[in-house]
Amino acid sequence: MTRIERDFLGEKELPDGAYYGVQTLRGKENFHITGIPMSAEPYFVRAFGYVKKAAAMANRDLGVLDPRIADAIIGACDRLIAGEMADQFVTDFIQGGAGTSTNMNANEVIANLALESIGRCKGEYQHISPNDHVNYGQSTNDTYPTAFRLALILRLASYMDALRRLQDAFFAKAREFDQVLKMGRTHLQDAVPMSLGQEFHGWGTTIGEEVKRLAEVRALLHEINLGATAIGTSVTAAPGYPELVTRHLSHLTDIGFVLAADLVEATSDTGAYVQLSGVLKRTAAKLTKICNDLRLLASGPRCGLHEINLPQVQPGSSIMPGKVNPVIPEVVNQTSFLVIGLDLTVTLAASAGQLQLNVMEPVITFALFTSIFTMENAVNSLRVNCVQGITANVEHARAMVLNSLGIVTVLKPLLGYRQCAEIAREGYRAGKSLHDIVVSERGLITQEKWDELFSFENLVSPGSN
Repeated sequence: MTRIERDFLGEKELPDGAYYGVQTLRGKENFHITGIPMSAEPYFVRAFGYVKKAAAMANRDLGVLDPRIADAIIGACDRLIAGEMADQFVTDFIQGGAGTSTNMNANEVIANLALESIGRCKGEYQHISPNDHVNYGQSTNDTYPTAFRLALILRLASYMDALRRLQDAFFAKAREFDQVLKMGRTHLQDAVPMSLGQEFHGWGTTIGEEVKRLAEVRALLHEINLGATAIGTSVTAAPGYPELVTRHLSHLTDIGFVLAADLVEATSDTGAYVQLSGVLKRTAAKLTKICNDLRLLASGPRCGLHEINLPQVQPGSSIMPGKVNPVIPEVVNQTSFLVIGLDLTVTLAASAGQLQLNVMEPVITFALFTSIFTMENAVNSLRVNCVQGITANVEHARAMVLNSLGIVTVLKPLLGYRQCAEIAREGYRAGKSLHDIVVSERGLITQEKWDELFSFENLVSPGSN
């Protein structure tokens, strides 16, 4: 069964079971871009439910919306907030019109749910209209970015939790490996000794810094332009609506939203998105570095560094029997590259807005949601499928330290830079160990002194002695 709906461009036939309407259908037909509908981000659907509910409450309180109609709209919004009707949000993430198709998708679904709640049929908009009632005193240009910001805040909470759990996993391994001696390296060359625990602790610390940066940038998303309507002048909104709707939204979500002081500026500004994208890129760069380190430390196993073992999660080759690859760090690397590329998308879209509106916000929406969603999945996979199962090759790592010429640095305060350089050069040319040259052959220090200088504690934390 079908129904006919009309807009000023003409008629469209819709399935009678569809809660979206004619304008949503036009958007669905016009924008076959990503193949990913708005329903793929459930926080976005919920966020529109909150925004439209707050609007209906404010308009009811101000006496510009019939209380019976407002209550029906509020009930419909509650269903969206509860996670219902997600399959009715069918517009592509990337679209022309600055998000108008998505805003109308929300308006039409809410209107038809409200109509049914009062005993009317879907499409009988003379009783409850998507434009005149659900969207009263609103514009895509204030409801879309407000819903976007709310959805980002909700999505970031989950991502930040994932990062905290990864940090905890690194710290747990740091405690497990705190007595494992290994060689530190700079320029991919032997440097000075450290513990494997110190290396893992450093990774945990750097992930914790990203959680703090995300918390800082998330605070910028609390400033909204709800009530600005088309360009920031609040045209069609009732007096007092911007302040009241902001209070209602804050109360409904338990998030301290703040109405922008300059609604004209706020309606065209996308600076918070650029900053958030930059933080996501920063985290991606750090995770790339960490995953590259994990791959290097696990390289081999016979002909590489082989200081750690990554969990073996799948066969690594269709031709080489027994080969296992570091597939989890590799996939996190690739996810990070995607996020870094999407940051450029956000930058270009933010810079492309003209005059009183940035019409490129839909691609910013797609880029940020994609970045956060994929990074959260990658972070969880890194923790569960890799970090938690890492083991250390303790004796091999220690043997590489004691066979390294880089530990000659420990002798520099005692023997001087020039003599230590000569000793290192002899060891390199003759293939001798540092101990052989310094203790056995030249007798420059005693075995007792050697044991003191090259104890685990002095090697990994010399400044504490």
